[in-house]
Amino acid sequence: MTPSKLLFITGVSSGFGRALAEEALKAGHRVVGTVRNQQAKEAFEALEPGRCVGRILDVSDFAAIAPLADEIEREFGPVDVLVNNAGYGHEGILEESPLSDILHQFDVNVFGAVAVIKAFLPYFRARRTGHILNVTSMGGFISLPGISYYHGSKFALQGISESLTKELKPFNIAVTAVQPGSFRTDWAGRSMVRSPRTISDYDASFGPVRETREKRSGHQPGDPLKAAQAILTLIHSNNPPAFLLLGSDAVSLVRDKLKQMNADIDAWEEVSRSTDG
Repeated sequence: MTPSKLLFITGVSSGFGRALAEEALKAGHRVVGTVRNQQAKEAFEALEPGRCVGRILDVSDFAAIAPLADEIEREFGPVDVLVNNAGYGHEGILEESPLSDILHQFDVNVFGAVAVIKAFLPYFRARRTGHILNVTSMGGFISLPGISYYHGSKFALQGISESLTKELKPFNIAVTAVQPGSFRTDWAGRSMVRSPRTISDYDASFGPVRETREKRSGHQPGDPLKAAQAILTLIHSNNPPAFLLLGSDAVSLVRDKLKQMNADIDAWEEVSRSTDG
């Protein structure tokens, strides 16, 4: 039997966060999860009274994060696994989308995650153990039209995760960027913020993309329950990877990009190398 761990998961009201919390509890672990309101907190704590605890937190409220981490470590003991899951999607043509939208996108998807990591790192480093999981996306490596702000945030978190992996390896702290493909969560549904359409030049190219994305919501190939089980396998690994793709579409699209990148590198290698002094 695997030893019980204490997981801290941001965003456990729905989607990946909720699925992971439920599966972790079934596996005998304890979970502290963040939610956005009292009703969600009560619903979460009712899952397994005594082994799951909810805390109200908006991850863009940076000042509230470190005190919460201190409270959790003091009241519930050492956190073994930190899962930065809270986040949302933004859809909109870049030219049509206000700067305020990308600022908020980064506040939640990037800066909030970094603030949570910084709050727990002193504890992990002192213990010389721990595992940080950042839920990025296949969209942290590949890109699709109409979600440039979202891609920007996930590319950023992906890069931070990969660098952090190298920084923390001497302390026996693992960092994994979890990169899901298309899953049946609320990401493309009620959780997505959509900028209004204002420029007709984009109608022909982007109109069908938005329509298809809305229609596919709830019918994506990925099963959040199976993703949660895969993540539990990951946290039990003695040698976790720096990144883990989830979903056949993620594997295929990332491989396609790598193939195209290699082809472009080969085609332009002479020009690339010509810049050496």
